[in-house]
Amino acid sequence: MAADVELEEQTQTRTRRQPPYAVILHNDDTNTMDFVVVVLRKVFGYAVEKCIQLMLEAHTRGRAVVWIGPLEVAELKADQIRACGPDPAAGRASHPLGVTVEPVA
Repeated sequence: MAADVELEEQTQTRTRRQPPYAVILHNDDTNTMDFVVVVLRKVFGYAVEKCIQLMLEAHTRGRAVVWIGPLEVAELKADQIRACGPDPAAGRASHPLGVTVEPVA
């Protein structure tokens, strides 16, 4: 009888996966394309080619999904992007890269 209760408890305890979240890079007109590539390389460790592709996607479409994963890590990655600050080559009007975290639909 104890084995039946133990088996029942095991079948009812299931790990639920958290829904994935996307880190979205937004296009802006103040930061240079080179700066965007440097930030993506620094935060994600992507190859230069992938960084250029993501930067161009954000530039042409207005936004690009640069990473997908758990919410906590997505928020950390977004904070790391913001922490890189504004592009020093862009002057006083510059601001940190625009980035948001959104649930994957």
